[in-house]
Amino acid sequence: MPGSLALFGNAVPITLQTLGVMLAGALLGAWRGALAMLTFLALVAAGLPLLSGGRGGPAVFVGPSVGYLIGFVAGAAVVGLIVERFRTLTFWRVLVASVVGGMLVMYALGIPLQALVTGFPLQTVATGSLMYLPGDLLKAVIAASVTVGVVRAYPSASPLRHDAKAPMNLPAASPAA
Repeated sequence: MPGSLALFGNAVPITLQTLGVMLAGALLGAWRGALAMLTFLALVAAGLPLLSGGRGGPAVFVGPSVGYLIGFVAGAAVVGLIVERFRTLTFWRVLVASVVGGMLVMYALGIPLQALVTGFPLQTVATGSLMYLPGDLLKAVIAASVTVGVVRAYPSASPLRHDAKAPMNLPAASPAA
């Protein structure tokens, strides 16, 4: 389990967990990605040490990172919704979906709730969150690369469902049938 990196006294550490959120949405789609994140958070709430640094239990849901944890579900759903709208997956399309869902949505939930929990002004927390941008952009690039690679190697793993209406390639019926 990768650890966390707390920089400059920020209450929310830098982790690779948001990469998982981006991948969940991009590879599983909106609903399954969100359900995967809900399942993950339920396991955390039950006390499993799944968060960075081996944290788990109900206390994490009243700490400074609660908005980001809620953002896991919303972020995966938004990434999935955006990816599902495409006819084909490309690196750039998945990158945009990962930035919008995995970064913008997560920041929109995480920053205000972190300010509320810590008592710091919103502007201060938002400014402090700028240090996450380079790492999160790198995670979005990785998520886009992995998603496109997985879908190329395993086309059935694609979250794109518009081909589901096409008839499946079934064996031809035998003349005796």
